Amino acid sequence: MKILNRYIAILALIAGLSGCDDQLDVVNPNTQTTDAFGNSESELNEALIACYSLSRLEGTNARVGYVMDALRGDEIWNSSQQWYLAADNLNALSDYFMLEWPWRDNFCVVNRTNFILSKVETALKEGSDSYKQIKGQALFLRAQAYYNLAIYYQVCPIELDYDAYSDLNNLYSPCATQDEVWDQIEADLSEAMILLPSRDKGGQWAQGRATCGSAAGYMVRALMFRHKFDKAYIVLKDIMDGKYGKYRLMDDYGDNFREGTAYENNDESLWEVQFMDYGTGGTNEVWTTGNLNSDATQGHAIESNFASQDFGSWGDIAGSNWLYNLFKEEKSTDGFLDPRLYWTLVTYEEEYDAVTGKPTAAYPSGDVRSNTVYQTKLEKDSWMYKIRSNTAQGGISIAKFTNARNNIYKSFGTGLKCGVNIRLMRYSDVLLRAAECANELGYIKTAVGYINQVRDRVKLPLLKAEDFPNSDALFEQIANVERPKEFGCEYGRGADLIRWGFFYDAGRLQQMTEHAYYVLAPQMTIPDPENPGKTKSVSYVETKELTSANATGSSFSSYSKGHEYFPIWQTHLNNNVKLGSGNSANTSTDNSTAFFQKGYKVRPVVK
Repeated sequence: MKILNRYIAILALIAGLSGCDDQLDVVNPNTQTTDAFGNSESELNEALIACYSLSRLEGTNARVGYVMDALRGDEIWNSSQQWYLAADNLNALSDYFMLEWPWRDNFCVVNRTNFILSKVETALKEGSDSYKQIKGQALFLRAQAYYNLAIYYQVCPIELDYDAYSDLNNLYSPCATQDEVWDQIEADLSEAMILLPSRDKGGQWAQGRATCGSAAGYMVRALMFRHKFDKAYIVLKDIMDGKYGKYRLMDDYGDNFREGTAYENNDESLWEVQFMDYGTGGTNEVWTTGNLNSDATQGHAIESNFASQDFGSWGDIAGSNWLYNLFKEEKSTDGFLDPRLYWTLVTYEEEYDAVTGKPTAAYPSGDVRSNTVYQTKLEKDSWMYKIRSNTAQGGISIAKFTNARNNIYKSFGTGLKCGVNIRLMRYSDVLLRAAECANELGYIKTAVGYINQVRDRVKLPLLKAEDFPNSDALFEQIANVERPKEFGCEYGRGADLIRWGFFYDAGRLQQMTEHAYYVLAPQMTIPDPENPGKTKSVSYVETKELTSANATGSSFSSYSKGHEYFPIWQTHLNNNVKLGSGNSANTSTDNSTAFFQKGYKVRPVVK
């Protein structure tokens, strides 16, 4: 009997252990794999949110990625003379630490969109609304990531097959040619333009999401980078005709730079990056893909770069004297300064003291301009009435994508806190690109008409076609008057200078050098408030027109051939030997020969 009982006990134990094995064999939902995830509409939408989130990282649009491209423009300079100096001087070496971030974060977008595209064909019914919306967004976001990589780094690997490079043996790829990268961008955007709904048809769904209008806008940019002006003009006319949704210029230029739902994602916006408004969101600053969490601040640090150090910024970036004086050259028909100056640069202007708040031609809902910055009234008799970008180096402070003019707070802490959405493409860009394409195709009168729509918004005198004897003269007006005043201190000027070939022409390189003149740390003597009867020396803001005789220097004076692009980071080259020697910046190779061999031309400087 005892032996029988022992057998029964052993069998019971075996059965119990087997049962435990069955109960433990479950999938932990918190450790899902790529095989198990992404097989339904809801999961693919979650993956899309993860893609959009990457647009708000340091290497994309939250700070470094955005600022590095802006620094290649001739209308801003590195007033802190620190972090961004190599990017601003256009001579960065491959060990420059910030080169890693735009590459890293844009390829993270590529990876996540590739995952979605690897799943959508089997997870959703082809042709359904959900299929078209999810696939179209993934294609657009991938194209935008490759667009950023192309304008930053010239060349990069093209990774499209998620399953292929998920195998570590296939992870590393060589760089594609520049034209192959642009071909892929055009292919993705072409499909996205068909799949995505317009902002009108998308309704609430389209608020903050990519639409066919977003894809069409970036298609124009891709085509124009390779001088395909005839094809770009067709897309531009379709946008203006409403094929991809209804867009218009906002009556008030400032509505493109205010914070809040009343202004963001407005009728002028083809594509903008969403940031949480001031006072909302979490508290944890999320700079990279490695520490994403639910308590992220979801703000950006552009304000920390662009705004005045007197109010808490890092004081990294300042506007050029050329841009400031360009605004001062002509006034609106109501006798006031061009209102775009107010929203672009922070300077004291006497006329702002006389503003009554009543409607004007440029501000039909009431002129909001004043000499108040971050709730501080600027007084002309104060030495600091012109707000310094950097307290040590001086420089004209930038207003765009900051709350300097919105007066939401008195000062701010640096970091990912500003909630002003970054508008990456506006309808005014459509109009001025249409003008450029029309001019390239010989339609000067038509081109002037597009320009005048943009000028009329701010009540500047309308241009006359007969004032431009040829396309060279009108191009000069577009490139060095209309575009810098409309888009000054915004993302994109650097890419424009490359596609126009300005780095490959001695006259244009000299012109960019003159535009970028700056004065470093100008000093003035003031009474010392802490020591009555004594004085002290302080830096101030110089706004006069600069020449080689009165400027400290120009960031374009240090340009090294090939460095209109940024080098590929040396660690990436070391980790992936298939990248070879990198790009033209890594090897300091002159790109002018390749530019002209493609049949591209550089329009001569017209005074």
